Amino acid sequence: MAVDATSTALGDHEIRVVDGVRTDLLIGGSWGPAEGEATFDVVDPSTGRVLTRVADASPQDGRHALDAAVAAQPSFAATAPRERYDVLMRAYALMLERIDDLALLMTLEMGKPLAEARGEITYAAEFFRHFASESLRIDGGYQTAPAGNARFLVAKQPVGPCLLITPWNFPMAMGTRKIGPAIAAGCTSVIKPAHQTPLSMLALGGILQEAGLPDGVVNIVTCLRAGEVMEPLVRSGLARKLSFTGSTKVGKVLLEQCADKVLRTSMELGGNAPFIVFEDADLDEAVAGAMAAKMRNMGEACTAANRIFVHESVIDAFGTRLAQAMGDLRVGRGTEDGVQVGPLIDEAGRQKVADLVADATGRGAQVLTGGEAPDGEGWFYPPTVLTGVPRDARMAEEEIFGPVAPLTPFASEEEVVAAANDTPYGLVSYVFTNDLRRALRVAEALESGMVGLNQGVVSNPAAPFGGIKESGLGREGGSVGIEEFLEIKYIGIAT
Repeated sequence: MAVDATSTALGDHEIRVVDGVRTDLLIGGSWGPAEGEATFDVVDPSTGRVLTRVADASPQDGRHALDAAVAAQPSFAATAPRERYDVLMRAYALMLERIDDLALLMTLEMGKPLAEARGEITYAAEFFRHFASESLRIDGGYQTAPAGNARFLVAKQPVGPCLLITPWNFPMAMGTRKIGPAIAAGCTSVIKPAHQTPLSMLALGGILQEAGLPDGVVNIVTCLRAGEVMEPLVRSGLARKLSFTGSTKVGKVLLEQCADKVLRTSMELGGNAPFIVFEDADLDEAVAGAMAAKMRNMGEACTAANRIFVHESVIDAFGTRLAQAMGDLRVGRGTEDGVQVGPLIDEAGRQKVADLVADATGRGAQVLTGGEAPDGEGWFYPPTVLTGVPRDARMAEEEIFGPVAPLTPFASEEEVVAAANDTPYGLVSYVFTNDLRRALRVAEALESGMVGLNQGVVSNPAAPFGGIKESGLGREGGSVGIEEFLEIKYIGIAT
């Protein structure tokens, strides 16, 4: 669909990149409009202006997509692992070949700076390379029965057609993290990207076609009314697995729906990550870690440091250094040179951040830097550091999902571990200390699926990503990521 340069104020190259993406539904290997040719707007969060319009699928469109995945499943499950490997590696190469255009597309629809968008494309492509190799390592087992009169053969087979639902904050990486293992395991899928950021996924669909993926293996359904389109697919009995990344609230609804047909589920849900700085930590290292854990994606990440606990003896020094580093960041449209912090995804997201800051300051927190949304177009919020944030502040319970670092003092190891675990979430925790014994004690005591010790980034395609408690079920990435898409079959053989 053509873009009006006058209304969107896009440059020529930006227009070309947006126009280069198919904006229809991808079903059974063919691109086509939604029922009734319905569409919805994709908006640039840095300006609030429309970039383009994409197909708005109906429930019937969704069913057509699932039917295509079901039809393609038997033949795709029978493909040789090397064929699946080759498709994923070709897609990996194409993503890196087109990294500049893919990064620009992501920046335009999501807002993150170009440098960060390029980093996500590299990270996203790596899931294809990682799971390409995993496709060649699907194994089983053979053993003698204890009584000696039989043999046990254990085989692994594709789960079957999958429903994949991805969020807006990492529109490419969250797609490849699900699509990669599904393809590697021999599963077909219907993927629904977030309505705020559908263009990255649609571009990925085109790349997979070019890489030689058979028709119907990956079907892409874009829509505004996700519940209306996806719930019938979950309850249809045709899909055999659901993989979802998003809020815990929505995840719980989907789990209830999946129970109807006993679908296998993978859930990567909300987080409330504690970031703990002990008195013996290297403060420069801790500040750098906090910047990485807090400011990745403008703070719009489930792994973002949400509660920063700093020992009372160093909180002033740490706060001063962090405020300096945060205050020095350049805010602006992600396409501009030197910009390090882009806009938040929409006005509702920005208003939530502003409300959380107002609540904390109203309870006695002090602003060290930032704290007020600027005037003008776009949904920007400045990097903000608050100190003395009380533990009854709303941001101690809710994901901030924005560039706000709240500092809370603590006095003892026992106290901070108890405070860190005082949440229904358990995705990731961060600990900064130079005491090895303390590091191991605290890492083992923290109730989270991942722990970053003296580092502010834990995500890696080769590592198992996931949480405990209300932060989710299952793992993505690592050698275990493909297991989520495989069933185990035991065959007893009489001898």
